[in-house]
Amino acid sequence: MPKTLIGEVEIDEFISMADLAKYQKEIDRFNSSYAKEAIKEPVNFWGLAGFAVAAAYTQSVIPLLIALICEIAYVLVIPNLPIYRQLVNNRERERIRALNISTREKLIKSFTPREREAVEYLRWQKDKIQENYKKFTGARELPTNLKTLDRRWEDFVDLLDVYRRRKQHLKSINRQAVHNQLSQAFRTVESTEDEKTKRIQQTNVEILKRRLASFDELEKSVKLVEGQLQSIENFFGYLNDEIVTMSTPEKFSLLDFEQLSDSIAMTKQMLDATSDTVGALDAYNREMGNYELLPGSNS
Repeated sequence: MPKTLIGEVEIDEFISMADLAKYQKEIDRFNSSYAKEAIKEPVNFWGLAGFAVAAAYTQSVIPLLIALICEIAYVLVIPNLPIYRQLVNNRERERIRALNISTREKLIKSFTPREREAVEYLRWQKDKIQENYKKFTGARELPTNLKTLDRRWEDFVDLLDVYRRRKQHLKSINRQAVHNQLSQAFRTVESTEDEKTKRIQQTNVEILKRRLASFDELEKSVKLVEGQLQSIENFFGYLNDEIVTMSTPEKFSLLDFEQLSDSIAMTKQMLDATSDTVGALDAYNREMGNYELLPGSNS
């Protein structure tokens, strides 16, 4: 009998846990972005406002009760409709796209006149390529590879921003200060007999060595980005020449866009790796109080 009771208790606890999980799932559904978006919809707001006006006009709570029932049904049904979810997703993608465009245009305004000129010329060239394709082929829609020119132009802007900041970073680096710190750390390691001090300075030596190595990596990355920027500019010029002189749309489809895309992806990957290394070293120097080793400290 005790075993039976224990078994029944365990079953009841399992059922309760299952009900709790189901209840939690329902709560999460209500807290989802789709439900929040549905509540913020103008049609929902004006619908509730209409019921409120009706309640005030009739001096009755019945319209408010009807509004509550309708709101519960609205929140339960609308956020779960596939067509509404697609609408919310499309709206969010458009919002993100508009934000990216606004952010990039703001970034371009921070460039020097010469840099802005290069960006705007490439934008003009991109638009001209797409316009000429439709003009010379009579096509209404652009092929997929030509649509990617928008992304390649954005890559150019992003890479140009990285290039200018890294070049400025290199100019602000005080290499001599790093060499002096490294020499001093070496001397301390060789002369000190205190093991704790020696370990600290040995760690400092390794960090400074990595710092010096990072300078070389930065220089390589700047040269790589500079070459990538030239590659994008030359590719756009090449496309423009090809479209103007091509005889059939099929000829254009033979042009290779993947090579440029892969090259840009490789460049960005290398930049990310270098960024992590330099960021870690800068953070260490801040913690150690070696502010003269940070970018912008030439004195």
